[in-house]
Amino acid sequence: MSSRRLPGKVLKPILGKPMILHQIDRIRRARLIEELVLVTSTDASDDELATACQDYGVSVFRGNLDDVLDRFYQAAVGADADHIVRLTGDCPLADPAVIDQVIRLHLDGNFDYTSNAHPPTMPDGLDVEIFRFQELANAWRATNEKYDREHVTAWIYHRAECSLGNLENIPDLSALRWTVDEPEDFEFVRNVYEAIYMQNNSFGMDDILRFVSENPAITELNQHFVRNAGSLKQ
Repeated sequence: MSSRRLPGKVLKPILGKPMILHQIDRIRRARLIEELVLVTSTDASDDELATACQDYGVSVFRGNLDDVLDRFYQAAVGADADHIVRLTGDCPLADPAVIDQVIRLHLDGNFDYTSNAHPPTMPDGLDVEIFRFQELANAWRATNEKYDREHVTAWIYHRAECSLGNLENIPDLSALRWTVDEPEDFEFVRNVYEAIYMQNNSFGMDDILRFVSENPAITELNQHFVRNAGSLKQ
């Protein structure tokens, strides 16, 4: 809720429903996720978010606002998790089929860390990470760097001994921006929902690609922003 670029974005309404709840609906359609937990902060600014998700039947874990690595570690300990799938809460176009593909690659390849973002070949906003609990625990013990504590997985995938898997999409669609960091991003996503959702509330990546190909002007709303600008290491 304390996003600097778009405060309160996760509860902004799309078709009368908070953005985060649309994303939760989509994540719940993933077949390989056993337990879904909203991992947010104990800051008062996140009270409304926590309540909205609890009322929607989602488990909520609350921890340190700035030390997100500790927040994830404590939530994973509480859930007794062997593997953790990390999905950021500003991606209301998350695709459950993509989530399952990344999880399957991770498990079949016996990797320590797997994503579809190193390097990215899917639209920004469909990122999925999955990693072993032991890797999370190693990071939690090993690093006190502010960047690592804020971005959770950076220490893991930069560790030389870590076995890495990456789901690649052909063609490369990484130039497309479907995440919500800026007001223009929200307008793009709102347009997508208003155009597709009422006819198909389980629309996926291919449906969105078809929509934007038929309406190319809509991509001009937000394509000028840099991918993952908030996580670029200073």
